[in-house]
Amino acid sequence: MRISPFTSTVRATAYSLCILSIVFAAVSVVGIATSATVYAQDADAGDAGGGDEADDEGSDDTADKGGGNVLSWMIEALGIGYCIIFLALSFTLVALFVMNLLTARRDNVVPIHLVEGFEAHLNEKRYQEAYEMAKADESFLGQVLSAGLGKLSAGYSQAIEAMQEVGEEENMKLEHKLSYMALIGTVSPMLGLFGTVHGMIDSFRVIALSDATPKAQELADGISKALWTTLVGLAIAIPAIAAYNILRNRVARLVLEVGILSEGLMNRFQTVGKEKK
Repeated sequence: MRISPFTSTVRATAYSLCILSIVFAAVSVVGIATSATVYAQDADAGDAGGGDEADDEGSDDTADKGGGNVLSWMIEALGIGYCIIFLALSFTLVALFVMNLLTARRDNVVPIHLVEGFEAHLNEKRYQEAYEMAKADESFLGQVLSAGLGKLSAGYSQAIEAMQEVGEEENMKLEHKLSYMALIGTVSPMLGLFGTVHGMIDSFRVIALSDATPKAQELADGISKALWTTLVGLAIAIPAIAAYNILRNRVARLVLEVGILSEGLMNRFQTVGKEKK
């Protein structure tokens, strides 16, 4: 049976939450491990140096800033605004990927049981049952076959035209869903570039408004924002573009298979229009 759009959306949302939870858990584990390693190195350095007060103050500053935790550093550098935007894009991308992956399954586009049952009805000349079977099936192939049989009384050429029209409409629906993944792949690096410019402006603003030589830490805040937004934007865009192209090729192959199968099943009616003439 073909998966309904509502079921596909629910599954996509559930899978998206699971995948994002795993990703965030992995990032958190990496951040904690990195933080523990840095603190251990600082402790060893402090013991070797005899507890120098300057080193202790530097270590305390690093600990207070969360410098050893990559995840904390990333969130602090991005800011709440960019975090929300990139999280929304990530969740939407995963949801779209799962939804399109479920929609582009062979059973949802070219169900084998429909091909075998439809052909069996045609061989037995049970055309009404074949039409009802195709009409009841919500798959791509079912819609195409039902459109062809519905127009068969007007002639074979009209039936083929009806099948082509429905095929183009269904194909457009599939490509429309895929296009949102391409949109995310295009928008994400642009947002990263926007964040890069934003971060560099913040850094140069510190230089411009400072009477004395600015601290490296003040400049590093803007540079961190610039680099992190670029990195996260690319990290979202690269899999989005890759997934879009892979799924688009899969959909194109399935659509071609639908066209070949539907015309092959309807070839036996080529003389319908000629007999009337």
